[in-house]
Amino acid sequence: MTNIENNLAALFESWCGEAPLAMSKLPGSGSYRSYYRINGKHGVVIGAHNEDIRENEAFIAFTTGFRHAGVPVPEVLASDPVNRIYLLSDLGDVTLYQFLTEKRAEGLSGQRSSLVGSGVSPLPSEVMDVYKKAIAWLSVIQVKAGALIDYTLCYPRAAFDRQSMMWDLNYFKYYFLKLAKIPFDEQALEDDFAGLCDLLLAADAGFFLFRDFQSRNIMVVHGEPWFIDYQGGRKGALQYDVASLLYDGKADLSEPVRMELLDFYLDKLEEIYPVNREKFLNVYYGFVLIRILQALGAYGFRGYYEQKSHFLQSIPFALKNLKHLRAKNLVGFGLNTLMEVIDTMVANEKLYNQESVKVSNVNDIINKELPVSNSLKSDDHKLTVTIHSFSFKRSIPADASGNGGGFVFDCRALPNPGRLEEYKHLNGKDQPVIDYLKNYPEVNEFLANVFSLVDQSVKTYVARDFQNLMVSFGCTGGQHRSVYCAETMAKHLASSEKVHVNLRHIEQEITHP
Repeated sequence: MTNIENNLAALFESWCGEAPLAMSKLPGSGSYRSYYRINGKHGVVIGAHNEDIRENEAFIAFTTGFRHAGVPVPEVLASDPVNRIYLLSDLGDVTLYQFLTEKRAEGLSGQRSSLVGSGVSPLPSEVMDVYKKAIAWLSVIQVKAGALIDYTLCYPRAAFDRQSMMWDLNYFKYYFLKLAKIPFDEQALEDDFAGLCDLLLAADAGFFLFRDFQSRNIMVVHGEPWFIDYQGGRKGALQYDVASLLYDGKADLSEPVRMELLDFYLDKLEEIYPVNREKFLNVYYGFVLIRILQALGAYGFRGYYEQKSHFLQSIPFALKNLKHLRAKNLVGFGLNTLMEVIDTMVANEKLYNQESVKVSNVNDIINKELPVSNSLKSDDHKLTVTIHSFSFKRSIPADASGNGGGFVFDCRALPNPGRLEEYKHLNGKDQPVIDYLKNYPEVNEFLANVFSLVDQSVKTYVARDFQNLMVSFGCTGGQHRSVYCAETMAKHLASSEKVHVNLRHIEQEITHP
């Protein structure tokens, strides 16, 4: 066990009087915090580690205020400030984004979904219900819970003030515009940033600003929304958080849905706070704009700078939202240089079609049916790609075609579900293992890079009328990671009319003939 895991085990034992039975690290996200699921005889909790002490203090204090206001947030069960860890009640694994994605997929498969708003865009009724419940709670968080918050604990700023806004805008400038090589006049853009801040600072800012109120920070528990990751909260305007949720990139809500949810939010807000709708809406789209720009900065930092390519897949959704704002003339405010930059971004095809975005989404691929063959094909006009999973405890599979070459990918650097008791008797074709692996960004990045390499060879082999290519995935036992990667690779290639896929799981054939 690592030092963090040992410390969490000790805190768990001091809290409940028993040693944990099992502990598993949860998939990472866009933060540097790490989370663990800890199993005990009498239940399951979440262990959290964060080196930033002030952020921990803010989270724990905000949680206390939220719970006093009745807001559904996890309970802080125990904390150890010295080792920068704490224990939380477990809210499960289903985020609002996952819930939305799954229900949309069910709708596309012919299951019932309802139309909302103008009826232009479908959204499953149970998803709409959770969104409305979350939005109803948002007004409580902003107004009632906000009155209980000690804003001196906010970190890194006590308010979403001019300094905070400029941080976000410069984050966008340096980590998106510069890394994406979008040209701009720096002084003129800085002047427009200042003008945008002037507009936003005219809004009433005496409320709690959640800061990252989006679908991945809302858990769905028995159909009810619960809220996490509000440690960056501070005092600010009402408009920011609702803009964050409704223009959440990959959630890709339609405009009719957004308008219905915005009206619902204002209705709920009026029940507890006298809001001037016209004044609210006068600056609302300015907050939509700064939120989208902040998100693009995050995508650039994580994607371009830290080379986590899956973050770049969110860029087209943000550009789509900016395009909508410009087409409807919802932003502008005389900020000519900023608008020119946005128009340049929206028109830049490379931002939609860069390699990291073009690679097929791994989670989509694994859900496809796999029309592959388990025997070699003799069609002279097709390339046969033989895909193996294997164990490095044995030898690398031989090329039966005699062609030689191909690829061998080592999966042993990926997270290993085989170390966890609940997965030991499963393999990479079983859904719990699939769910475990696909939730790790590094697994998706690994496969995206594999797809790029193999696709390049497939294209060349087909053009030169080659007959065979071999691709092998190895891991320690040939049971979990290699099987999952081989299955996903096969599904990726199966859509090509010029390729036959021959898939074999060597270790499974040996141990389960």
